[in-house]
Amino acid sequence: MTGSVQRSLLFLDVDGPLIPFGAVSQTYPTCATGPDLLDVDANPLLTRVNPEHGPRLAALPCEVVWATTWMADANECIAPRIGLPQLAVVIWPEPGDLDHQDERNGLHWKTRALVEWAAGRPFAGVDDEVTDTDRAWVADHHQGHALLHRVDPCQGLTDGDYAALDSWLRQLS
Repeated sequence: MTGSVQRSLLFLDVDGPLIPFGAVSQTYPTCATGPDLLDVDANPLLTRVNPEHGPRLAALPCEVVWATTWMADANECIAPRIGLPQLAVVIWPEPGDLDHQDERNGLHWKTRALVEWAAGRPFAGVDDEVTDTDRAWVADHHQGHALLHRVDPCQGLTDGDYAALDSWLRQLS
């Protein structure tokens, strides 16, 4: 792209950030769904997805990319539920010997793939499994700006998370 700047990426996990889980009480609010959306009987956890996430994610100054084990299913099951268009999807590589070494060192299995996918572009990674090991590895191996933002899986994305992401992304613009 000549004369244009690529937008920052936001790599978005589903389980944890959009579908809260693991709370001691095990009670979560359920969100109303439209009759045209996929049947929640197939996955009752979908009722935990708050449709307000869609407009809030769309308002962030970035390109949102699914970075989840849901892969393309996120476009079929989650995107219509929250009013997002079809998004790009990170395709995870097959596990290899390096993954076992990374696991022993405390590096999350997604981290290398996100840095490779970003290819030097600034990115924010939103996940419930981010650690300081991942942050240090990204700082050492990624050419651009990066924010690995951990979301509490018991709550999912909160106002505070959106404020932190928006502030970080706008500083790059």
